Amino acid sequence: MKYYLLIILLIAFNVSAQKTTLYCIGDSTMANKKDADKNPEHGWCQVLQPFFNESITVENKAVNGRSTKSFIDEKLWESVYKSLKKGDYVFIQFGHNDEKITDSTRYTNPHTAYRHNLIRFVTESREKGAIPILFSSIARRKFNEQGVLISSHGDYPLEARLVAQELNVPFIDLEHYTELLEQAYGPEKSEKLHLHFKAGENAYYPEGKDDDTHLSLLGATEIAKIAVEQIKTSDNVLLKGLRKRVRS
Repeated sequence: MKYYLLIILLIAFNVSAQKTTLYCIGDSTMANKKDADKNPEHGWCQVLQPFFNESITVENKAVNGRSTKSFIDEKLWESVYKSLKKGDYVFIQFGHNDEKITDSTRYTNPHTAYRHNLIRFVTESREKGAIPILFSSIARRKFNEQGVLISSHGDYPLEARLVAQELNVPFIDLEHYTELLEQAYGPEKSEKLHLHFKAGENAYYPEGKDDDTHLSLLGATEIAKIAVEQIKTSDNVLLKGLRKRVRS
């Protein structure tokens, strides 16, 4: 009896040891939200776990309001770096707060500091044997009077793409795919992807809410689907192991 118990424990240990962690680092568009059962706002990595099988554990380390600079300065990256092990994955998506030129604690020049910080995330992930994946920032819901969606991220998405090309990092252009998503919903219905409530309509926002950046549960789920679909259809050999762990 003791022998069989030992075998069961060894099997359980091996299964646990084989588990791979998928870390998400980024800003509020990714991050978990407090009061998840009441809060209409969701980050897209908050809803990511169900898209993968039991061999992947999603650790969402994205934090509201962070840029690449503040994520490093507050030692949030250091904490993730220390936890990384060989075979883990790191989803990297910043830009929304790097753009804040009036905030010296967060702003980064896209061509210098932002680029340097992305390179740091990539190279240090690889030092630990982890596989980094770069994402461009998700689009804001910003339509003009003619119903044209206006880009609001400047050169940050381009810099992420360039770093990915130069360092041979898998790159998912979430700005592009979320632009298509916003356009598919259209200027009015795309409100459903974000946080739009009249006063008294939602108990969490009693005074109402008009937010075209952050995501509803629908918006977060749609973007998580996009990210996973791009992984599934990618021919990048670095994503082969992750593709196998996507639920069919």
